[in-house]
Amino acid sequence: MLDLGLTGKVAIVTGGSEGLGRATAMRLAAEGARVVICARRKDVLERAAEDIRRQTGVQVLALPADVTRPADVDAVVSAALGTYGGVDILVNNAGTSSAASFEKVDDATWETDIQVKLMAAIRFCRLVIPQMKTRGGGRIINVTTVGGKAPAARALPTSVTRAAGINLTKSLANEYAPDRILVNTICLGLVKSAQWERRAKGDLEGYYREAAKRVPVGRMGEAEEFADLVAFLVSARAAYITGTAINFDGGMSAAF
Repeated sequence: MLDLGLTGKVAIVTGGSEGLGRATAMRLAAEGARVVICARRKDVLERAAEDIRRQTGVQVLALPADVTRPADVDAVVSAALGTYGGVDILVNNAGTSSAASFEKVDDATWETDIQVKLMAAIRFCRLVIPQMKTRGGGRIINVTTVGGKAPAARALPTSVTRAAGINLTKSLANEYAPDRILVNTICLGLVKSAQWERRAKGDLEGYYREAAKRVPVGRMGEAEEFADLVAFLVSARAAYITGTAINFDGGMSAAF
């Protein structure tokens, strides 16, 4: 068995109540990490936390939070530090897909997307990096999309904010490598999640089958597969990987 060296590590996973975030929190907890999850809906968040506790036996701290609010971000990090004494892993996963043609995207939509997908990550990083330095290192994963590398038409504002997230990743990786803080981004393609379930309107499998026609491997990605990738990247086994933008897309993107 490959020991990832995550036992006792402290991880914050934003958007951790369902989908990719929940799967990631579950995987990290299964490896022995102590997990902090946050999301806006308290009831969904608490159910996720209870499931993770029951299946892994690991302590989970569940904190309702809106990551667009600086005070909420501060509260999550402060609670993690107060409960566990530090943070070793940050997974900036919170965000939703927002895609429209340029002329249909108003200022409010731009501003909301920037707050959710870029500023939230910046604020979390700004709070955890100083104490990661005191702990001798850490791992940060920013979740973006392949559209941040190769934007399609009518994919705004997401393609722009995700491109900014990729740039942020590389900038932080270059600056904090001497502090042993490794920063990578996973660029999503078509991966099963709660967002897709809400769009399917009853015929989820049919929706997935239709979407999978766009993917060279012939299917959509699974949340658990995403979580496996995160677990490896934040582990001791990935100590030489930083500043990378890894496509998790079944070969769909034209960009490397």
